[in-house]
Amino acid sequence: MTQLQRIAIAPSQLQASQIILTPQQLHYLVRVLRLREGDRFIAMDGLGKWWLAQLTGEQAQVLETLSVETELPVSITLMVALPKGSGFDEVVRCCTELGVTCIAPVISDRTLLNPSPQKLERWRRIAAEAAEQSERAFVPTILEPVAFSESLSTVNGQKYICEARGNYPQLLNCLPNKAQITNDQALIIATGPEGGWTEKEVEIAIASGFQPVSLGRRILRAVTAPIVALSIVTATCEV
Repeated sequence: MTQLQRIAIAPSQLQASQIILTPQQLHYLVRVLRLREGDRFIAMDGLGKWWLAQLTGEQAQVLETLSVETELPVSITLMVALPKGSGFDEVVRCCTELGVTCIAPVISDRTLLNPSPQKLERWRRIAAEAAEQSERAFVPTILEPVAFSESLSTVNGQKYICEARGNYPQLLNCLPNKAQITNDQALIIATGPEGGWTEKEVEIAIASGFQPVSLGRRILRAVTAPIVALSIVTATCEV
């Protein structure tokens, strides 16, 4: 089963026991993957449901509902200060593979990127593709970019802000251990831009309930930091 190709569908595409494929999906299955009439693949709605499906003409027949257990036992929101260039593409791709629940791009005082609506659409497409590849049950939510100060009041849970400089405890030592983690628990982790957070940004984050933490002795790139932070959480949850 793991060798079957996977595609993400919208819940509205499932009608009775039929999947109404879009022209783009049909092109991908037939022209790119070379599937033929009667070949099987896995359809996922990005909301936790998988189905074994069989290609029938321009549509697909649902054969059975599948059970998948690839999600982390905790909800993780990454608040990522947008890096320059196309670096956020890599953040979305890697963090989706690692199990992130939600990615909230934020505009900090040192953010250089001013993303267009097309960027947001691209990031959501990357998340869907990475969820397919990594056999996720859920496609992460990618929020619209907002100012960092505005985003602080919109999250609830155990909150951490990663700061490269300063004598702060390691994130690894601040996380709840596996025995303490519950399914309704939420972790929020904020990582900074090129040049790091400003002193004022760290102060307002602390005032909003964030705990400053370190990701190690080295200075990480803005693209690397969220991937490292999520890797630490994943290892803690699944060890």
